[in-house]
Amino acid sequence: MKTKLDIAKNWLPRYTGTQIDEFGDYLLLTNFNNYVESFAERFNCDIKGIGKPMQTATNSAGLSIINFGIGSANAATIMDLLVARAPKGVLFLGKCGGLKHSTEIGHFILPIAAIRGEGTSDDYKPKEVPALPSFKLHKFVSDKIVQRGLEYRTGVVYTTNRRVWEWDEEFKSYLRKLSTIAIDMETATLFIVGLVNEIPRGALLLVSDVPMIPEGIKTEESDLLVTQKYSDLHLEIGIEAMTEIGVKGEPIKHFTY
Repeated sequence: MKTKLDIAKNWLPRYTGTQIDEFGDYLLLTNFNNYVESFAERFNCDIKGIGKPMQTATNSAGLSIINFGIGSANAATIMDLLVARAPKGVLFLGKCGGLKHSTEIGHFILPIAAIRGEGTSDDYKPKEVPALPSFKLHKFVSDKIVQRGLEYRTGVVYTTNRRVWEWDEEFKSYLRKLSTIAIDMETATLFIVGLVNEIPRGALLLVSDVPMIPEGIKTEESDLLVTQKYSDLHLEIGIEAMTEIGVKGEPIKHFTY
């Protein structure tokens, strides 16, 4: 195995328990196994990769979903391994913490960019390179949200490797200075590694907590309520958007200059 492609072709099935030609042209990425379970139940398809680091399911229309785990390192891993499949579009369905008064639990965010606070993406591109989604992919997602009569937020999210920071007032003060709309652990990495690997990518984030105030920090109970109330809708919007892209067959890949 001398090239990145050689490695990815060997490792993608090893990590997911799924053969390369079993993945669809369009993919949903998530951190949550219940999203994969809901997807498989909805389309009566099998879940593969049980016991592996990542689980997958693919419906008859050729749309796949992958639970790649939590954190920027895992986000980089899956976006590197996907060069073996060269998908036409990838949408991340993740959760985030709302950092502004205008972002409440249950709101959807389509990030226009992500600040690269995680460090993982530094191995792929210089810090000066912005972490951006593919605009056309986000347009499909936006249309699906609006068709449902729902609102969504746009803005810049901050991606960090820190899992436990909610106690740190100095870090919270820093976040306020950045004027970011939300914080998560994967978006910037997915955008940058997607850029490097020429994979069209986007993210639809669900605000699951408001961690800037003590009573807004996520707990097991509060996360369960968010999952019960909003996760099905989150998944449905992602499915509808990526299915429509596949049906229309419109290219969403950015040109390289």
